[in-house]
Amino acid sequence: MTIIDGLDKIKEALPYPVLTIGNFDGIHRGHQAIFQKLIQRAKEKQGTSVVLTFIPHPLRVIAPERSPKMITTYKDRIRLIEECGIDNIICINFTKEFASITAEDFARQILCNALHVKEIYIGENYRFGKGRRGSPELLTKCGKECGYTVHVVEEIKDGDVTYSSSGIRRLVAKGKVDEAARFLGRPYSVEGIVIEGAKRGKSLLNTPTANMLTANELLPVDGVYAVTVDVDGQRVGGATNIGYNPTFEDKKFSFETHLLDYEGHLVGKTITVHFIKRIRDEIKFESSEALKAQMKKDIKAVREILKDHLD
Repeated sequence: MTIIDGLDKIKEALPYPVLTIGNFDGIHRGHQAIFQKLIQRAKEKQGTSVVLTFIPHPLRVIAPERSPKMITTYKDRIRLIEECGIDNIICINFTKEFASITAEDFARQILCNALHVKEIYIGENYRFGKGRRGSPELLTKCGKECGYTVHVVEEIKDGDVTYSSSGIRRLVAKGKVDEAARFLGRPYSVEGIVIEGAKRGKSLLNTPTANMLTANELLPVDGVYAVTVDVDGQRVGGATNIGYNPTFEDKKFSFETHLLDYEGHLVGKTITVHFIKRIRDEIKFESSEALKAQMKKDIKAVREILKDHLD
């Protein structure tokens, strides 16, 4: 996949561009369905599949107070789009100046004149341009004038529930990570660097944990989770605790994971935690011994949950 940072970096016309437009936060199953239609059509026309996206999310510029916590980092979004098989991704820097472009000018100046688009795939609720006044109908009208075809893709659903980034955010925020995985087509994941922690896990609780610092904005609600962890090129099981360690009356937020059946030095390493299922709330115990006993139960529960998630 070729990554093009800005329209000015396009040096030559792409062969028969078949394009979709959006933020694509999370790259959920709805996004994936559009990408597959895009890829198939590009192959049929011996053309190029193109994803046009924006950095940062438009609401960060237009209305920061309403800007959502992002499901994926920019790096992960690019990786996931590439894994879907897209040929090119064009990343536009979304600024206040760009936000002022009308829907008509966006269609004519960018889609037609700059990108020479031949076909466009969009969701039926897609809106674009200044004031979000652009619609599939307007895009189709401009297409007749400019020579491109618009394909409106129906919403992809799980039963009566539509796959959406906002829906995934709500599920993750409530700790319903197993339900979010159905929408994503994979477990919800967080990547970060292991840092030094309070070191109570090994010395006091006999259960060493990796404390993680992450750039991900969206984290599940406080509690204990069964997870899998990518580390050193392998995937292992784990139990993650998110919260403030109330038993020890900590004031600092922590994201720590006990890796099952793993031995090695973790501080400084980058790991990825995949959330499988929430086990319980974070609880204040009367003593470290009571917490230690509960952790043994948690680890037993995690092993049972992960039986079908590890090779």
